[in-house]
Amino acid sequence: MDRRPLKTRGAQWASYSAAVLAKKGVTPNTISVLSMVFASLVLVTGYYSSESKFLLLLSALFIQLRLICNLLDGMVAVEHKKSSPNGELFNDVPDRFADIFIILGAYLAINDIDFLFSAEKLAWIGSLAAVMTAYIRVLGKSLGTKSYFIGPMAKPHRMFFLTIAFIGEFFLASTNFQGYILYFILILVALGSLVTCLRRLLLISNELKEKARE
Repeated sequence: MDRRPLKTRGAQWASYSAAVLAKKGVTPNTISVLSMVFASLVLVTGYYSSESKFLLLLSALFIQLRLICNLLDGMVAVEHKKSSPNGELFNDVPDRFADIFIILGAYLAINDIDFLFSAEKLAWIGSLAAVMTAYIRVLGKSLGTKSYFIGPMAKPHRMFFLTIAFIGEFFLASTNFQGYILYFILILVALGSLVTCLRRLLLISNELKEKARE
């Protein structure tokens, strides 16, 4: 299993949490599915955020819980040797749905904003581009290249900016600037993900050419 290099993997709380989950018999696949559940909740909190601004903070929390699940499923699988034959499927597929749920959740929190592009269009472009970043990485791996986790808008970057945006919206709720942070972060996610796709494609292409010369 190829894993994204993360400093948090060496944190004491992460090691302890992974050990507890492994001891309790919680499988990596279960944790992976749970990450998708947390992401799907962002759809709910985003949709109803106009009724209570505190749901914006819940959205930020669910994003971080999704990332924690992404961290722990790999640790339980690798460090505690709980991997399964279909582990790669559970490691990747829920992540793709999670990206879509969270980005669309951001749109649902600001669905009335429309400048050059509607928030809905930005969300769908961002979702598609986010999924493509992972597809290109996995495709490269299947062709024999190393897994490229580079950005500028890889998953941790997308989730960081969206988390900050939801928190920022909490403080701007009921002001004239409500929705603007999430809107511009959707632009950043969409454009940054497209750039990430291009960078990964170029690196994979160059590596394949190098291998052909050897």
